[in-house]
Amino acid sequence: MGFGMDVVVFGAGGRAGRRAVAEASGRGHAVTAVVRDPARHRDLTDVRLVRGDVTDAASVADAVAGHDAVVAAAVDLSADPAAFFTASSRALAAGLAKAGVPRLVVVGLASILPGASGVPLMDEPGYPNEYRSFYLGHAAGLAELRDSDLDWVYVAPAGDFDHSGTPSGRYRLAEHGDPASRITYADFALALLDEVDAPRHHRSAISIREA
Repeated sequence: MGFGMDVVVFGAGGRAGRRAVAEASGRGHAVTAVVRDPARHRDLTDVRLVRGDVTDAASVADAVAGHDAVVAAAVDLSADPAAFFTASSRALAAGLAKAGVPRLVVVGLASILPGASGVPLMDEPGYPNEYRSFYLGHAAGLAELRDSDLDWVYVAPAGDFDHSGTPSGRYRLAEHGDPASRITYADFALALLDEVDAPRHHRSAISIREA
């Protein structure tokens, strides 16, 4: 893979998705931005804006046909997390396979990746678990990816996102999850698109932290 590719971003209207769209466009890729309701996202310009359902394999296959790689940043907070992330992983696996798209980069969640102790962050003492059902939903989606034949990478912030910080233009691979880590969406998007342009991690989950 390399520059000048055709890249699909599911969940292009969200915070991570928008930064992925901007980063992909800035690198010279032709971007297809997939959202549930295109009328709500007319500000996504200089991209091909389409309606799509990341939980439906046929919709996924239609959206990704003829593309080189997919970034999945979609979430539906109104849905049951386990049902949504399981369905989306299955639909992405089936849809990309049908369309012959070789690469999937998924925006993940730190909570389900190992912390310093080696156990998932969500199981470390003192970790906030009021959103545990959301964490478990992400874990279920990741399990579905592991059962697929895709070349995927699950990319999570080491801790959480910095919603108002200034991007540094850099990031680094984290050795483990760290609840104190904060990275901007723009810097996180660098990691996502690096895994599109020059894949280094295959069928694995990684965490990204501030440089």
